Amino acid sequence: MSASPRVVIIGAGIVGTNLADELASRGWNDITVVEQGPLELAGGSTSHAPGLVFQNNPSRTMTEFATYTVNKLLALSKDGQSCFNQVGGLELATTPERLADLKRKMGVMTSWGVESRIVDADECEKIYPLLNTRKLSGGREVLGGLLIPTDGLALAARAVQLLIERTRERGVTYRGSTTVTGIAQEGGKVTGVETSDGVIPADIVVSCAGFWGRELGKMVGLEVPLLPLAHQYVVSTPLAELEGVNELPKGASKPILRYQDKDLYYREWGDRIGIGSYAHRPMPVDMSALPKVPAGDMSDHRMPSRLDFTLDDFVPAWEDSQDLLPALRGTEIQDGFNGIFSFTPDGGPLMGEAPELEGFFVAEAVWVTHSAGVAKAMAELIIDGRPQTDLHGCELTRFEKVQTSDAYVSETSQQNFVEIYDVMHPLQPRESPRDLRVSPFNVRQKELGAFFLESAAWERPHWFEANRGLLAELPAEWQAPERDDWSAMFHSPISAVEAWKTRTAVGLFDMTPLKRVSVSGPGAQALLHRLSTGNIAKKPGAVTYCLLLEHDGGIRSDVTVARLAEEEFQLGVNSNVDFDYLRVEARRQSAADPAQWAHVTDITGSTCCVGLWGPLAREVIGEVSTDDLTNDGLKYFRTKQISVGGIPVTAMRLSYVGELGWELYTTAEYGLKLWDLMFEAGQEYGIIAAGRGAFNSMRLEKGYRLWGTDMNSEHHPYQAGLGFSVAKDKTDFVGAEALASLREQPAAKTLRCLTVDDGTSVVLGKEPVYVGGQAAGYVTSAAYGYTVRKPIAYAWLPSSVSEGDAVEIEYFGRRVAATVSAEPLFDPGMERLRG
Repeated sequence: MSASPRVVIIGAGIVGTNLADELASRGWNDITVVEQGPLELAGGSTSHAPGLVFQNNPSRTMTEFATYTVNKLLALSKDGQSCFNQVGGLELATTPERLADLKRKMGVMTSWGVESRIVDADECEKIYPLLNTRKLSGGREVLGGLLIPTDGLALAARAVQLLIERTRERGVTYRGSTTVTGIAQEGGKVTGVETSDGVIPADIVVSCAGFWGRELGKMVGLEVPLLPLAHQYVVSTPLAELEGVNELPKGASKPILRYQDKDLYYREWGDRIGIGSYAHRPMPVDMSALPKVPAGDMSDHRMPSRLDFTLDDFVPAWEDSQDLLPALRGTEIQDGFNGIFSFTPDGGPLMGEAPELEGFFVAEAVWVTHSAGVAKAMAELIIDGRPQTDLHGCELTRFEKVQTSDAYVSETSQQNFVEIYDVMHPLQPRESPRDLRVSPFNVRQKELGAFFLESAAWERPHWFEANRGLLAELPAEWQAPERDDWSAMFHSPISAVEAWKTRTAVGLFDMTPLKRVSVSGPGAQALLHRLSTGNIAKKPGAVTYCLLLEHDGGIRSDVTVARLAEEEFQLGVNSNVDFDYLRVEARRQSAADPAQWAHVTDITGSTCCVGLWGPLAREVIGEVSTDDLTNDGLKYFRTKQISVGGIPVTAMRLSYVGELGWELYTTAEYGLKLWDLMFEAGQEYGIIAAGRGAFNSMRLEKGYRLWGTDMNSEHHPYQAGLGFSVAKDKTDFVGAEALASLREQPAAKTLRCLTVDDGTSVVLGKEPVYVGGQAAGYVTSAAYGYTVRKPIAYAWLPSSVSEGDAVEIEYFGRRVAATVSAEPLFDPGMERLRG
């Protein structure tokens, strides 16, 4: 073994070469990069990428990746020429909806620490004189734009060559024109990469193969959910207006443009204009039909990732481009092609280690915009076990099994292509595929007029039209103010009724989409004790809310652990990532000590759950069960097996809405009967079916955190207000040592509860929060609190901010006054929950 593990990176594009650089800069010295094409022109997406880098992204992680890429490529230079031309970026609005969206985006950029500003049409024209801002077809005009001065153009191909040069000096080996034919493995671990020139020994293999990544995954039995799609790009003939303007043949001096109302983007290309279009039909690529280009014949115009141009698809885009940039009317299309890029079901990259093959990592579906940032995070993941940037939206294993099928990946990725420049609401549901995952209660929910949104392919009711008639009975103090058009989307005033009835009578909630995992066997307790912050070594019947931490003390996830028997636990977890983490750790534990085996099973699909909550919940269940469910019979955060109308049920005394009641679990075949029994028994007590709209409002009133939104791996428990979930007498869990140190250090930021002063302005999340007139944090979760009669927002703010302090939330460019409030806002004494 050399001073560092043997690493083989597959793919010498912008991601692979950046990763080699990030690893080498951290002292790793046994790195080989394998590329099937010639190193000077590999022929993948990097070779033809237009290079536009817009940092604007609703994901903080993706914006951080882009900003790191900008800064790294700016610093990467040779002969006085940098690999990044920081000309700025300008997004245009030609509709009122788009202009409003740009104001929202400006707020998000402020939250993520990127400078931006809204400019009017006159300034757009000054910034980019070629623009026609006043007389666009259809009577439209440019209404304004979003300017991000630090955006610009990445010289991706040049960057790759300079990175190869730099990393070679640090000892990295490159093998061009070498085809990977397989991945060698033994005992569940990578041992090497099989190539056309023999086997390269390896302890770690990283697939950075771009749109070939799905094929590489198949070599190790890994589903890599990406779809190669063709994307049209053209370069015009020279414009007289640009003659002599740019020094370099492919240079630019004016900002890159996005004309999202027509799905187009633009960049100067010397004295020409480059145009990229998402306005055409999706064009999935048949990998078996890719051009076979011998290495010696590769050129800028002939490579596997560059497909023949389909002019008919581009004609409308060309007309729209000439409309926006009239100087193009005197030009023609000099060069056009359909270039291949990778798309995924949710538009994010794929990063992480394969759960079934130790040492095999993936960094795929990564665009030039995020390339260096992704490479940095991957290097940190490989070397340190966790990157500094939270990856929960990028995790390789974040998708459920059905979401990795060819059919699902194809349909959803194509839809992402179509919607890439659309104005998308945070709650925007996908239109198809739907009804893939439904609870046993779905048929009753549809009868009650449920409005469904979709998450992880589950259908989740947000409100029920059957409750609309109760609006006439809603007491004045429960009536919520009217919302603005944006926050009113995918919302109904019926949610106020459902919150009212849950708080005053009883509500029936479908909790089936909560992912459930069974952990059983003689090593179950040892596994969960080692991985979680809580004291789970309690007698059967105990339920514990606790955290899974990273080794540095960051919050990997939050889980609920119910001990059903001596060697049987049921966990409520957040995602498929948690499930894979648990089973990988169980496998390692049993390998170290076969007597301590533990079986980890995903039981979500075979089970179901209803939440029965409200002050009359005990009366309702008493109609259908003779079991003792009094406070003495089943205490708060305890579980036991009961019978409901003859149905075997696991009852857990807990509530995410802050009311008396239970989560009632049974196997799927009994689910519909369980719902019917509860709903019928509750009629005389005013029971209603309730959805996620009311649920989210009530959970924020109680101050309950939502992992992935309110906190993630970048936060530790004490700053997130979750110190209570760490057992005081426990020091032998993952992250304990780091956490002990963090507890003694003052946190720079903490998660705080805000209430909106005007009582009416509802924000949705990711908005910047101003303290003393300066942007100092951002909103995580937000909702109208029907019980407390005011909008609520949770936000990360400087720890110096105190309860009672005045702050402002920026919402579509205007400032909304808010106050830092003590939490929880509802039932701080827990009397309601404890019955």
